[in-house]
Amino acid sequence: MLAAKGIIVERGSMLSHTAITGRKLGIPTVVALSNATTRIPDGALIEIDGSTGQVKLLKTV
Repeated sequence: MLAAKGIIVERGSMLSHTAITGRKLGIPTVVALSNATTRIPDGALIEIDGSTGQVKLLKTV
């Protein structure tokens, strides 16, 4: 996680370990994004807004 520019996880809440770690590291984090691993292809360029929870798929490879 230390090298990540952002974190997206399919399960969790604002009090989950992932959310707390993201806040601690100061990187955008979105939790509880259903089917994230199937909706975001490997290598895709995405934009994460941690304050609104929006994830935008910019470019697929």
